Amino acid sequence: MSTTDTRVTELTAGGRPFLGGTAFDVAPLGYTEAEYALSGTASAYARAGDGLRVVEQAGYTTRVLVYRPADAAAFNGTVWVEWLNVSGGLDAGPDWIFTHRELMRSGAAWVGVSAQQLGVHGGTGLVGLATPGLTGTDPARYGSLAHPGDRFSYDIFTQAGTAARTATGTILEGLTVERVIAIGESQSAFRLTTYANDVDPLVRSFDGFLVHARGGTAAPLDDDGDPAAALQGEPVRFHDDLRVPVLCVEAETDLLTLGYLAARQDDGERFALWEMAGTAHADVYTFVTGPLDTGTLTIEELAAASVPVTDFLGMHVDLPVNAGPQHYVMNAAVSHLDRWVREGTRPPTSPRLEVADGAFVTDELGNVRGGIRTPHVDVPTAALSGFGNRGDPVAFLAGTTTPFDTATLAACYTGRDDYLARYAAATDATVAAGFFLAADAEEIKAVAAVNSPL
Repeated sequence: MSTTDTRVTELTAGGRPFLGGTAFDVAPLGYTEAEYALSGTASAYARAGDGLRVVEQAGYTTRVLVYRPADAAAFNGTVWVEWLNVSGGLDAGPDWIFTHRELMRSGAAWVGVSAQQLGVHGGTGLVGLATPGLTGTDPARYGSLAHPGDRFSYDIFTQAGTAARTATGTILEGLTVERVIAIGESQSAFRLTTYANDVDPLVRSFDGFLVHARGGTAAPLDDDGDPAAALQGEPVRFHDDLRVPVLCVEAETDLLTLGYLAARQDDGERFALWEMAGTAHADVYTFVTGPLDTGTLTIEELAAASVPVTDFLGMHVDLPVNAGPQHYVMNAAVSHLDRWVREGTRPPTSPRLEVADGAFVTDELGNVRGGIRTPHVDVPTAALSGFGNRGDPVAFLAGTTTPFDTATLAACYTGRDDYLARYAAATDATVAAGFFLAADAEEIKAVAAVNSPL
């Protein structure tokens, strides 16, 4: 069980908070940023019969980064606690990138937790990139941090969630916290799978889980071995007796490259699975658009930042990365999960992506059939895939965008007006189905109009 000696101390020395996330100041958007050292004694677990037992305890000091409404009256009662991702060898907040627009306009708070040792002390991540971690990046700010190992990560994350819920005197002082929801993408999703299945019944700390882009396996309880081993192993499904709602959101890459197809399961009483057509594990929004997307950019600026690229963050891939609508679907995902936790209203049911003989079934234009349908695949100007790129280490996760040639466009549409009318209708249909938010619809249509090849 978690201990109760957790302490929270604001970090103010050195430079600014370090995170692979958004690159803009949140203050003009009505939010505040603060960073804290979270200290305590964490437990490590081992399996015992149908549950877990504590096998070891150790002291720790890690960091949590908080974005919250500056005006407490604007807070909607929900805190999203993200298990920061360390696949690149450093702490990153991919789900903050994907969902920050919806979290801020809805008045939610967000807490990013350096739950794993790699983010704190550095090393080589899952994709083969080595970094010095927080302590090496800014010793003046983070020199006091000490992480005892990933077998303690689950309890560290629990204690961060408990600190968020307590609010008074801690990281969210002044806010009335009603719900605390865990969220994590990629490697963090592997760990949240284990957490939701095995740790949550013991600690009962979170009110829901958004598990984004997991593979077929789940993370171990210990911290031995190569992180890449998480991509192999037996498939792990979510338990039938989940305590709280779990929404699992998967891109094309996640099903086949990361092996989630082997763990695919039907929806259950507290489980829902969304599979998104035309999406990759990471995409142009992850690498380029999202870090800049304040919600105040002009449509022309947003459209220019949404063009698929081959060079980003000092890396190069051979083909333009995927430009699918994953972030808009993720906005809908956080909105629906918040409502599920808040009111008991289930998210809409997602069709499954069509698979035959271990491969996706595609239409005559190269886009996958089935799954969550969006205008990007139903009224396309390109084939969007979660596969097929090459180059720097992230290429296998970045997918591709293959624009249609002039002849294909002419065969699909009578002209620009035809394309835009059909695109607008498909956008409205995705909103009606519940997989886009109405608040995003006009932006989606406007960006398509600016970037249209017709």
